[in-house]
Amino acid sequence: MIDIKFLRENPEIVKQNIKNKFQDKKLPLVDEVIELDAKYRAVKTEADGIRAQKNKIAKEIGALMAQGKRDEAEQVKAKVAEYAGRLAQLEKEEPELEKKITDIMMVIPNIIDPSVPIGKDDSENVEVTRYGEPAVPDFEIPYHTDIMERFNGIDLDAARRVAGNGFYYLMGDIARLHSACTAYARDFMINKGFTYCVPPFMIRSGVVTGVMSFAEMDAMMYKIEGEDLYLIGTSEHSMIGKYIDTIVEEDTLPHTLTSYSPCFRKEKGAHGIEERGVYRIHQFEKQEMIVVCRPEESPEWFDKLWSYTVELFRSMDVPVRTLECCSGDLADLKVKSFDVEAWSPRQKKYFEVGSCSNLGDAQARRLKIRVNGKDGKKYYAHTLNNTVVAPPRMLIALLENNLNADGSVNIPEVLRPYMGGKDKLVPVK
Repeated sequence: MIDIKFLRENPEIVKQNIKNKFQDKKLPLVDEVIELDAKYRAVKTEADGIRAQKNKIAKEIGALMAQGKRDEAEQVKAKVAEYAGRLAQLEKEEPELEKKITDIMMVIPNIIDPSVPIGKDDSENVEVTRYGEPAVPDFEIPYHTDIMERFNGIDLDAARRVAGNGFYYLMGDIARLHSACTAYARDFMINKGFTYCVPPFMIRSGVVTGVMSFAEMDAMMYKIEGEDLYLIGTSEHSMIGKYIDTIVEEDTLPHTLTSYSPCFRKEKGAHGIEERGVYRIHQFEKQEMIVVCRPEESPEWFDKLWSYTVELFRSMDVPVRTLECCSGDLADLKVKSFDVEAWSPRQKKYFEVGSCSNLGDAQARRLKIRVNGKDGKKYYAHTLNNTVVAPPRMLIALLENNLNADGSVNIPEVLRPYMGGKDKLVPVK
């Protein structure tokens, strides 16, 4: 959510930003909120004036009563009664106007960074850099679930009977490899100086609306029936939510957290052959990272965060690339975003395994996360988040890039301590 003062003073910049995001239907909202804001400020000014006048008159009445001038005091009281009716009306209008303004401001997109490429959708995202040499072996690579089945490592049929489509049982060495990925990612981030965190796996609606747009919420979140609780779609939400309605001392920044959690997503509109198996699912596990920092530090932290994901994948010899998300592919709260994609030798293309985002002060403004500066002035923090690793997709990348012609899978050296020293998985069928 952008600053109402910024919108009031720079309506054309806000409108151009909406156009850059190809959301022209939201253009009328800028003028609408400016009109409502003017009315709100006029109502508030009048109400404050009446309150001040009432206080002044109350003192006059006290003084007159003390002097025994009851008749004059009664005349002054009549004025108070006149003010009371108008004040009651204004005090009813004030919160109504404030809510209307907030509701509109919540759907006006954040101002994107000037470096963001302009484009309509993810087809116009821009490749930034490739890391590692993508290779295609001279033998056929099966679909990832077929590879897992050779190790008796997955049971989709049982999962469908228990929970429906979009769920899975991981078994044996494949399940262990999954856990090895999260354990290694946890230690990797701890070694980068991040504080390890296991957060709540449910959050209240006030946190949900603070960390994401309404469109994202509808597409992602599962609501707990009869409760003001939602299952998290990613642990960054509850980690950022940790700071809701707080004032952070400037000299304690930055706050850097890394978390493990299960994640639950509706995955609306997920169709197609590459979304079978464990590519798009309703439940998965993930290691995540977040940063709460001073505004001037967020660009530097953005570059650090996505580079950590690249470094982690390269430590397992998985070729990756970074893509910069274009304006039309940015969620409304985001200032700038990179996707990290891993190489799939089976598909002969890259696929998304992580996403890094700088949200500026948008989340902090919604959640009231403020910083107490050394000069005593308070300001909104900047927040960033990034995927360390989401093991279901990491498994796809690992299995495809480490598959041998005989069906065995090499275990990257960094994962072997988490796999009991094993250096290879041998298929049982």
